[in-house]
Amino acid sequence: MPDRKPTEGPLQGIRLLDLPRLLPGPLGTMLMADMGAEVIKVESPAQPDYVRIFPPHINGESVNYLAYNRSKRSLLLDYTTDEGRATFLELVRTADVVVEQFRPGYLDRLGLGYEAARAVNPEIIYVSVTGYGQTGPYAHWAGHDLNYTAIAGVLGLTGDRNGDPMPAGVQLADIAGGSYMTVIATLAALHARRSTGLGQHVDVSMTDAVMPLLAVSYAQYAATGQSPQRGTLPLAGGLPNYSVYRCSDHQFIALGALEPKFWQRFCTVIQQPDWMDWLPTTDPEILHRARMALKALFAGQPRAYWTRLARVADLPLTPVNDLAELADDPQLRARRMILETEHPRAGKLREIGVPLQFSLTPARPAWPAPQLGEDTEAILRELEESNRRIGG
Repeated sequence: MPDRKPTEGPLQGIRLLDLPRLLPGPLGTMLMADMGAEVIKVESPAQPDYVRIFPPHINGESVNYLAYNRSKRSLLLDYTTDEGRATFLELVRTADVVVEQFRPGYLDRLGLGYEAARAVNPEIIYVSVTGYGQTGPYAHWAGHDLNYTAIAGVLGLTGDRNGDPMPAGVQLADIAGGSYMTVIATLAALHARRSTGLGQHVDVSMTDAVMPLLAVSYAQYAATGQSPQRGTLPLAGGLPNYSVYRCSDHQFIALGALEPKFWQRFCTVIQQPDWMDWLPTTDPEILHRARMALKALFAGQPRAYWTRLARVADLPLTPVNDLAELADDPQLRARRMILETEHPRAGKLREIGVPLQFSLTPARPAWPAPQLGEDTEAILRELEESNRRIGG
């Protein structure tokens, strides 16, 4: 059986017990595993990570599971039994962090909540990731990304100005509010432990954590008392010089000429100096005229033409890549943001790379996502040896 341990990355030496399922927690713990933390994914035989059954599958392996769980070790443990609970708490003694994603109170009822963990290891950092948090009238509500963005006010701002609210193309609450905040919470608590010598319970509400995405919109509302209409926010469809346009080849280009210097340069390059006076403005007639003019302009040439023009003139004008283009994008390729990996059963895979680059302690995927319970024998053997040393 494998005896895998991280060998590089800035989080080497940190041991993390990984209890979450589906997307938010597992992606966050994977990011820390890629950064060198020893992440032990703990799954119950009766209820392993649900994402394992989600299609599509390659040779029996869920591509979603593979995408969120690389660089981890896998422990199969029935922590609902007395023996399993005892083993889990023994692991807590050896760990720095526990990350869990159950509804509030579930692990407390099993005798595995924060108080039980702290009793065996006062330095443990216990991160609880939930939809609405550990407290409040919604704490026990069921929910998913769509519900959290709805409550937080994010969903209501997303979509066309004359249409209904529209879910974003990515999971904002799950990833920005869950995965990323799990990493931030863990690192902040680890830093606090350096000065206090103590761990703590960190309550991550995905609803709370997605709300900083409203920083610009809510500041404007608080100042004016006016709720912005979908599609009219300056940076979300309101400004014609900060928008997306269709090209002659039916591909799309993103114009981000927000500052006056970029708008003026753009107007100069396209030989339309009279357009410079249109912006900035709040006059709806001028904004509509500018949008229609830009729509007609971009429809006159293919996307490649506008991309070349942008590079020559140093304009914030970029292609709107679809997923099939990411692996060939020169910038993403240079940053290794699309990786080719090899899985023993699924074969060659393309995965998202590590989004942080460290000059001294490089972070990179250590190994593919493990099979269910693949590291159980090695982890239990290490635990037994650790108990012998302590007992001796």
